Amino acid sequence: MTAADLHTLTGAYALDALDGAEAGAFERHMAECGVCAQEVRELRETAARLALGVALVPPPAMRERVMAAVAGVRQLPPPAPEGDVVPLRGRRRGRGRLSYLAAAACLVIAVGAGGWAVNAQREAERDRARLESVRQETAMLVDLMSAPDTRMRTAPVSGGGEATVVTSRGLNRAAFLYRDLPELPDSQVYQLWYDEDGSMKSAGLVDAPEGGSGAMLLAGGPRGTDGVGVTVEPAGGSAEPSGAPVMLVPFKG
Repeated sequence: MTAADLHTLTGAYALDALDGAEAGAFERHMAECGVCAQEVRELRETAARLALGVALVPPPAMRERVMAAVAGVRQLPPPAPEGDVVPLRGRRRGRGRLSYLAAAACLVIAVGAGGWAVNAQREAERDRARLESVRQETAMLVDLMSAPDTRMRTAPVSGGGEATVVTSRGLNRAAFLYRDLPELPDSQVYQLWYDEDGSMKSAGLVDAPEGGSGAMLLAGGPRGTDGVGVTVEPAGGSAEPSGAPVMLVPFKG
């Protein structure tokens, strides 16, 4: 295995995907190659962030609905011994009316709880769909980072923070890893662009969480493109860049 081959194993090593012999050879190489050592540290940090991104927090409104439903549902009394059962004929008419009202109240509670359950189920299905989407994107990011032709290019962002563009022309896939992006007002958003011979093609909007750090796949692929740029656009994005880029990552040179 040549030194050039070892340089391509950073992603696989960071994800513990090498066998014993390959891992040993790469570790000996990494001890003498500061570039590979730094890349492994960055990949492991990114993988840890992606793992945290899979966890979904239940929406706060769900707890409120559960507590509201619990407060409206009366606890059942303990069952009476069989010997104390009162025959229906022996009950007075007033008690029968109370039983009817209790049954009606239970019906109202059941209908309300049923409606809440349907809404909760719908929300749970939406949460499961979002979770599955996150899992799929995470798997695609892991594949991208462990591809043999993966390239990582890091550049500063105007105003603070930095970002790394990860590309694999073999997979025709690219990702945007960002850290400490300056927070924008609700009326603005970061937008990614592919440079195709001077023509800018939108590659997606950056949904930066609190703290301005995260990872996302770019829409489309890097084949036939010369680089990636980032601009600040009105909320919802633009058909073409409306201002100077806050970050440029050329693929050539």
